[in-house]
Amino acid sequence: MKRASLQTKFSISYIAIIVAVLGLMNTYPLTVSEDLVFRSKESTLKSSVSVMATALTGLSELNEENVASAMTVAEEAGVSRILVTDAGGRILYDSRETDSALGRYAFYSEIVQALHGNDVFSVAFEDGAFRSRCASPVIYRSQTIGAVCAYEYDTEQAVLLHNLQTTLLRISEAVLVFIVLMSMLLSRVLTRRFGMLAGAIRQMREGDYGQRASVGGNDEIAEIADEFNSLADRLQTTEEVRRRFVADASHELKTPLAGIRLLSDSILQNENMDKATVREFVGDIEQESERLTRITEDLLRLTRLDSGAVEKAEPIPLAPVVERAVHMLRLVAEERDVALSCEIERDGVVLAREDEAHQIVYNLTENGIKYNQSGGFVRVRLAGDDAECVLTVEDNGIGIPEADLPRIFDRFYRVDKMRSRAYGGTGLGLAIVSDTVRRRGGTVEAAARKGGGSVFTVRLPRIRQEEKGV
Repeated sequence: MKRASLQTKFSISYIAIIVAVLGLMNTYPLTVSEDLVFRSKESTLKSSVSVMATALTGLSELNEENVASAMTVAEEAGVSRILVTDAGGRILYDSRETDSALGRYAFYSEIVQALHGNDVFSVAFEDGAFRSRCASPVIYRSQTIGAVCAYEYDTEQAVLLHNLQTTLLRISEAVLVFIVLMSMLLSRVLTRRFGMLAGAIRQMREGDYGQRASVGGNDEIAEIADEFNSLADRLQTTEEVRRRFVADASHELKTPLAGIRLLSDSILQNENMDKATVREFVGDIEQESERLTRITEDLLRLTRLDSGAVEKAEPIPLAPVVERAVHMLRLVAEERDVALSCEIERDGVVLAREDEAHQIVYNLTENGIKYNQSGGFVRVRLAGDDAECVLTVEDNGIGIPEADLPRIFDRFYRVDKMRSRAYGGTGLGLAIVSDTVRRRGGTVEAAARKGGGSVFTVRLPRIRQEEKGV
């Protein structure tokens, strides 16, 4: 089923409202004017009939002669026709000169009611004229001896009312045409901006993340467009990171796999290879397999972080975690002739998982040992204040160039790819540290150390004493 466009809905809504207003404008003034004419007719006719009834009240009996003499006041009434009847309803006086009803019996409902002692008035607007009737009884000594009925046929005020109606209709037609055109124009201007926004959304849905909506203005539509553009920027960035991540991950996985395949093919195709060489090749295959395992594990860890599947945090003291990680790496440091030290200035409790905290300390310390030199040092220090715990890992190793510092936490980013592979790095360790710290409400920074080497600083919110049981 085809949906109505927003422009059509807006146009129909505007037109419906205006039609309702115009309908009210065409009925209310006419109704009020008609009611005013009715009231005026009632007042005028009642007054005239009252005067004529009063003139006949002094007569003890009504007949054609005395009624005709008394009805000289009818000439001043200004009505179309005047009838006077006796108590039986026979017409004794008729002001109409042609086709007079004199001597006949009147069967008008107004006269019948007047003969029953009631004052009666009725008016109707039809066939382009106001038709008014008013009747009153003629009383003599508390007895109804006849009735006076006045009839007015007025076309002048009917013409005025008709002209008013015509004028209102013409004004309404002009206003309606103007409003229809304006509503179509305004709705088109309004919906055109929605259309531009919808078009940008469709382009983005088809994969064009560089699409932006430019609708202009300072209203809610412009605000929606700004939010869309902000979302588009984030999606484009995310898509670029995703593509780069997929490309880098594929490349990183391909390298050890290619090495394993090359070494295994060499063993299989060379039947006369001596055992020492075979053993050497198998050792190389084992190293490549271990590197492939490390890459896979790091990728899985990052995938869990990206999906939001982070285990529930709990309050943990950092000092034991730091000491354990340093203890595990001390043998590695000795093998590389690197002095590894640990200083706990102030312990602190943070909200995290123990294995996450261990991963942070282990990765930063291991990097300091790997990318160092014989006779170098790595210093791990835990300090902080009442608000946060501060972990510092400082080394005097090969260091990080200033230009590479902003990207050091990007996934698969390496300052020197060949040297990183030689040390067995996956390019994901610092990315894991950064994502983990950020998800636990902390920050991590990398800086060059004066005199050479690097300094990594991790800040995590400290849990107050009353919150430790949470």
